[in-house]
Amino acid sequence: MLKALRGGALSDCALLLGGFDGFHAGHRTLLNKAFQTGLPVAITAIEGGKAGGDIFTLSEREEIFRREGVSFVEEISFTEEFRNTSAEDFLRGLFGKIPARAVFCGEDFRFGKGALGDTELLKRLSPCPVTVLPLLADGGEKVAAARLKRLLSCGQIGAANALFGYGYFIAGSVRRGREVGRTLGFPTLNLVLSKEKYQIKEGVYAGYVATTYGDYRAIINFGARPTFGVEECAVEAHLIGFDRQIYGEEVRVFPETYLRPVQKFSSREELIKQLQKDILTETEHD
Repeated sequence: MLKALRGGALSDCALLLGGFDGFHAGHRTLLNKAFQTGLPVAITAIEGGKAGGDIFTLSEREEIFRREGVSFVEEISFTEEFRNTSAEDFLRGLFGKIPARAVFCGEDFRFGKGALGDTELLKRLSPCPVTVLPLLADGGEKVAAARLKRLLSCGQIGAANALFGYGYFIAGSVRRGREVGRTLGFPTLNLVLSKEKYQIKEGVYAGYVATTYGDYRAIINFGARPTFGVEECAVEAHLIGFDRQIYGEEVRVFPETYLRPVQKFSSREELIKQLQKDILTETEHD
């Protein structure tokens, strides 16, 4: 489905091809080349089909693309039908929908059933010039989604953010939780984690939460809550100096520094002491 991110009708444009489940510094080199055409920029975004999930959900990517200056996004779900679409049919459908006047992709771009389509086929079938750029490397290793996922899996959010060029975040709607944190003196916001979202390392993080009332420093728990027998993986954040009930509102959670693993405490008092230590540690990172 094609969406306009900045208003206006689709017209002649520069088209960026890829899955773009996590927009990073390598992708930005493609985008900068596309901007040089002076045309509005359209981009493809594929949901699903990636091991472990997508770094960012489609709605999160819309926010990123809009901020980066992209005008249109073609959102594609990795369905069985899409998986079995030939490379030729994929291009035929895409160029039949998007009036591309310039196309940009990375040298490793593959498409179509069995990933049989490559940049040579793209050049032959494209109705306009195709620019293929070499992959960006950092520290002797290419900047790619697989590398970013590895960093996120290890809790190395800062290193991942350096490659993203912006803060990694989790967006979602605040749901009503068990309200145990409030009884402990540490009220929390609870988010449902999208099934399509790649999971970062379970643990407690220092970071902040962006709300409609402003940004607040926070202690963020990502994962289970074993002290209370809750195994569901969720996002729970205690916002320092914030005590509003905002159920149903959209927030963005920015974990920045991994503090410690998820722990099971023997008592409420032990948990409270640890939360106090976490807040002290968070303020030292601020």
